[in-house]
Amino acid sequence: MSDAENMVAEIEALGEKLGQAKASITRRFIGQPRVVELTLTALLCGGHGLLIGLPGLGKTRLVETLSTVMGLDGNRVQFTPDLMPADILGSEVLDTAADGSRVFRFLPGPIFCQLLMADEINRASPRTQSALLQAMQEKTVTVAGEDRPLGTPFHVLATQNPIEQEGTYPLPEAQLDRFLVQIDVAYPDRETERDILIATTGEAEAQAVPVFSGGELLAAQRLLRRMPVGDSVVEMILDLVRAFRPDAPDASQQVRDTVAWGPGPRASQALMLAVRAKALLDGRLAPSAEDVVDMARPVLTHRMALNFAARARGDSLVDLIETTAAGLSRRAAA
Repeated sequence: MSDAENMVAEIEALGEKLGQAKASITRRFIGQPRVVELTLTALLCGGHGLLIGLPGLGKTRLVETLSTVMGLDGNRVQFTPDLMPADILGSEVLDTAADGSRVFRFLPGPIFCQLLMADEINRASPRTQSALLQAMQEKTVTVAGEDRPLGTPFHVLATQNPIEQEGTYPLPEAQLDRFLVQIDVAYPDRETERDILIATTGEAEAQAVPVFSGGELLAAQRLLRRMPVGDSVVEMILDLVRAFRPDAPDASQQVRDTVAWGPGPRASQALMLAVRAKALLDGRLAPSAEDVVDMARPVLTHRMALNFAARARGDSLVDLIETTAAGLSRRAAA
């Protein structure tokens, strides 16, 4: 069997396994297939996800279920204004041995896991939020001058309440950029909410079952990076990301008048990985231009911002992204 045939077989097998994972997740997290797809996208790409939604929409339940289904060692940290970096990273304590000698011993914090749930991440102070910066990018933390590797794989799924502003600290742009996707969790529709009522208020609830292990997820991440991407898709990704940089020579007048700052190269990398994950989850062997349009909003929304005049006019960043992506897709098809 040739290398290409082997890859096709591996992609098809992974697609079946991902179908089983989605089925297992939806036993406990009912409905919201888009949310499930985007969280799986973050894990398949080896990245992190920022879940934004009102309280009571199942964000915590989803992360706990993902930990079980993907076979990952998970921890949860409830972010509060008085949380300190050492509460997340760990600290050194002075131990006294039986012979009277004293040595420092490191007590690892909850970040030493494979899947960290950072609940209400914007409630912690900037000092504590910054404790995650190195971890999210380099998969290590430095404590007392020593680099300490985290779990393999290592992912952060953070939650944020979009309506509560008092007592919160907005995430800095540098940290937002480290989240592969922003996942908006909306209210369920009527039929989904009916299913939730029936499934969760009885004597027993359905349980998720493990489908992946940590090693299998790492293998899936390596396979995703080997997936071929056509030149037309690569060019569309570049066109889309560069279209939102207001100081670029070829930026449209609408972008110049609307956008304060645009996405950087990390957005292009994230979009390149996300379209591959989208193809995998749909059971296809390679991504298409439609995948670029589909993944534009979750990859780009948190990596750019409207200027003051645009906010005053009530302009929508989501509308700008979706309109620009659709226009590029039409031009590519022509």
